[in-house]
Order: sequence, then structure tokens, then C-alpha cells
Amino acid sequence: MTAFERFFGDSPLRVAIKLLILSLLVGVVMSAFGWTVWDIWFGLHDFVLRIWNMGFAALGRFGDYVLVGAAVVVPVFLVLRILSWRRQG
Repeated sequence: MTAFERFFGDSPLRVAIKLLILSLLVGVVMSAFGWTVWDIWFGLHDFVLRIWNMGFAALGRFGDYVLVGAAVVVPVFLVLRILSWRRQG
């Protein structure tokens, strides 16, 4: 197996065929929604600008979301682990 095949997971021809088919499917879906490459590019650009303009407030909100989620997730996790431990013992 060549380095190319190890990296891409298959022979060059099969990889090219898979990429061609996947590109066709993605192109059909994008066309159905009326999207262009520029719509995606400008959408990504605007997203990065919004994140940049929010600055450190975004980091504070991120921390708030983590704490609120952890208030639910951690106790549920502990209860499930305790119940699982009791069944095993």
C-alpha cells in the first residue's frame, strides 16, 4: 500500500470517483436550495465577523452555557453511574 493509499484510504482512481459522485450530490442539494459557493463563503465570513465583534462577551456567554448545562448533565451522569454500579455489584 502506497503512502497515498494509506492517507486517502483507497486507490487514486477510486478516491477520484468517490469525490466526483459526492461533489455531484452536494451540487444538486446546493442547487435545490438555491445556494452558491459565494453564499457559503459570505455566510462563513459574516459568522467570523460576528464572533469577532462580540469579543470577550462571547467567551462569558460560553462559560454561562457550560455551567447551566453542567448543572443538569453532571447530576444525571452521577445518578446513572451509581445505578449502573449497584447493578454490577
